[in-house]
Amino acid sequence: MAISTDLAFEQVKNLFLDSHNPRLGIDSLEKGLDQEALLKVMLKWNLEELAVSFLEGGGFWTHEAVLAVRERPYGDEVLVVVEGNRRIAALKWLYKSIQGHAPSRRWVEMSKGLQLADKLFQKVPYLLVGERREIESFLGFRHVTGIMEWKPAEKAEFIARLIDERKMSYQEVMRRIGSNTQTVRQTYTTYRLLKQMEDSVEGFERKNVANRFSVMYLTLRSEGVRNYLHLDIQADPKRAKALIPKTHVKALANFALWLFGDEQTGRPALFTDSRQADDFGRILESKEATKYLERNEDPKFEIAVQLAGGDIKEVVKHVEKAADYLELALTRAHLHVKSKTLLAATDRLTAGAMQLLKLFPQLVKKYKTQ
Repeated sequence: MAISTDLAFEQVKNLFLDSHNPRLGIDSLEKGLDQEALLKVMLKWNLEELAVSFLEGGGFWTHEAVLAVRERPYGDEVLVVVEGNRRIAALKWLYKSIQGHAPSRRWVEMSKGLQLADKLFQKVPYLLVGERREIESFLGFRHVTGIMEWKPAEKAEFIARLIDERKMSYQEVMRRIGSNTQTVRQTYTTYRLLKQMEDSVEGFERKNVANRFSVMYLTLRSEGVRNYLHLDIQADPKRAKALIPKTHVKALANFALWLFGDEQTGRPALFTDSRQADDFGRILESKEATKYLERNEDPKFEIAVQLAGGDIKEVVKHVEKAADYLELALTRAHLHVKSKTLLAATDRLTAGAMQLLKLFPQLVKKYKTQ
């Protein structure tokens, strides 16, 4: 059947929100939330702007019909919205606000004096879908690689569902959602690694994991991280369900602590910027820097980077910049040999250059022979 070409209409109260929507986040998905709980979670999705657009436009445009499937999430068969949950949630909150159950003053103001209009609440356009799996390609293109992208953790949940529930290979998922195989593999690997943290690391909590998922994803590109965890990034889906061997569970616990911190003890994450993911990988390539992280209760990222020699790029950049400016100054300095200001600046430059030169005996020898 795929997506029906016949437009249908239903009352908003008879359209159920999807408890499997990847946008809910990993924690909410595993709880199997009922409709009221789903509404409370979705209230954080900036529904007010949608509610205002409905009020100004008189409801849904028919070309914005939601997609629904007949399922039994709570026993009886109902219409579950698989695409358009945010719009339906906005309508449901508007409906509740009119009935005196507004979640905030803003919703009270929006619904004040509003009648239960047929067009708004009684005739919501939808297209019926035969089975959820029949529109996975559409959802993948739209939300994973398309213009209505989900957040990284939400994309991972969708990809994991295709692999774990639909038993798809990485290549099949790639073709289904229009991504590339390496991205699919690394996204799934990151998701499974997160699940293993939850199962194996004592005290690990995922409260703020969704916001750091992309950082974790980027760290897995590094050979230092993969070697430290004994992680096979090329593992097939079956082996990816238990990525880290028991011999490296302690390393996995350290990795989780450095990446996410510990809310119970108040220990912060080692770093928060995704641009530092490569430096973190270089740290774990260095035995000295890794031991520093492991033995300290409050390690500093900058110190670890220095121990790993990670600041060499900055040092080279400073020296090269000084050389560039010196070459530029030499084109005009001979015209100002009587300047006391230039003399003082040259004295400072010479002192610094002599200190730097002492670090490289081979250069001292080179210039003594000239």
